[in-house]
Amino acid sequence: ANQRMQAYYDVLHRTPKPIDFDGKISEIFGENVFHLEVMREYLPAEAYKSMKQAIYEGTRLDRAMADQVASAMKDWALTKGATHYTHWFQPLTGSTAEKHDAFFKPVGPGKAIERFDGDLLVQQEPDASSFPNGGIRNTFEARGYTAWDP
Repeated sequence: ANQRMQAYYDVLHRTPKPIDFDGKISEIFGENVFHLEVMREYLPAEAYKSMKQAIYEGTRLDRAMADQVASAMKDWALTKGATHYTHWFQPLTGSTAEKHDAFFKPVGPGKAIERFDGDLLVQQEPDASSFPNGGIRNTFEARGYTAWDP
């Protein structure tokens, strides 16, 4: 409990980092978003078309396309200096939650590679823990939906 209180204290009393920026916020807004213009640059034509259909028509991405999108998203994120990603979701508890992970996969003794696969891109909720009653329901009753924000 003491470490938790110290963490709260540290967060509440931190000194904000100064930001040196003289331009308009609109000039930098969305620069770290994997939006359609970025997708067009990083995705093969067929994968880009599938993503547009998923976003605007609600079609499902098959696993091969999800793998291509995940690989392109990882490549783009690494050019931005990212090392980790967040799976952010809104459980049925009225709050938000997130899971942090790294573009990192061990592949042998003392070896690892940067990795982000399609199954990680569209993770669903593995159990019923986001239900208001805290997960008393069976796992198969859990609801997890992925939507692309146009």
